Amino acid sequence: MLNAVGQAQHILLLGGTSEIGLGIVEEFLDRGPAKVTLAARPGSQHLEAARAQLAHKGADVEVIEFDATDFDSHPAVIDAAFARGDVDVAIVSFGTLGDQEQLWQDQAKAVASAQVNYTAPVSVGVLLGQRLKAQGHGTIVALSSVAGMRVRRSNFVYGASKAGLDGFYVNLGEALRGDGVNVLVVRPGQVRTRMSAEAGDAPLTVNVSDVAKDTVQAVLDDKQAIFVHPLFKYVSLAFKFIPQTVFRKLPF
Repeated sequence: MLNAVGQAQHILLLGGTSEIGLGIVEEFLDRGPAKVTLAARPGSQHLEAARAQLAHKGADVEVIEFDATDFDSHPAVIDAAFARGDVDVAIVSFGTLGDQEQLWQDQAKAVASAQVNYTAPVSVGVLLGQRLKAQGHGTIVALSSVAGMRVRRSNFVYGASKAGLDGFYVNLGEALRGDGVNVLVVRPGQVRTRMSAEAGDAPLTVNVSDVAKDTVQAVLDDKQAIFVHPLFKYVSLAFKFIPQTVFRKLPF
C-alpha cells in the first residue's frame, strides 16, 4: 500500500516504454524506491533505456513480455506481475496513433488500431480489477485522452477508441467502489512525446512532467478522473453542447 508520504511498494507499468507511463513511475520514485514491473513488447528498442532510467532512480526493475493484442496471454502477464507481490499502482499506458486519414479507409489497420487502443485496455483492465479487488487495495491509472470526450472528424478512429476506454475505466471504478480499489482516468490533451513529435504543438499541449505530477497527486487524493490542463475541463464541457452541424466547421 502507499505509505504516509505516497511511496509505493510495487508499481506495474503496462506499456513499459511509454514516455508518459515512465514519467509517472519516476514521479512515484521521487517519493522513495519501489519494485517496478515493466510489461513491454519483446524486442522494443526503447526497453533497455527505460530499465536503466528507472534503476537510476532507485527502482528494483523487472521486465515481463507483454503483447497488447495477444489477448490470450494477458492472464499470464498479470499473474507474472503479481508474483512479485501486491501491486499498489497499475498504470495502463499503451496505444498507437497512426495516420488517421488512412485508418478510416483501411479495414485491417482500423481494426488493429481499435484492438490496441480499446480492446487490449479492456482485457487487462478486467484482470487488474479482479486482482486488486482480491488484494483489497491499490489504484489503476488508465491513460485516456481529451480526444475521447467529443470525437472529432480529424482523428475519429483514435478518438472513438479512447471514448470507449474512458467509459470502461470510469465505470470499472464504479464497479470496484467499496472494494478498497480506486480507478483514476487521466485525460491529457496533446503531450510532447515521440508519438506526437511530428504533429507539432496543439493548443494546450503539456509536457510529460505535467502529466506525471498531476497523476501522482490525483492518486494520492483518490480522484476518479482528471484533465491535465485545467482548461480542457471547460472546453470538453462546452464541446458536448455544440451541434454537429456547427462542430464540423471548427478548425481542428
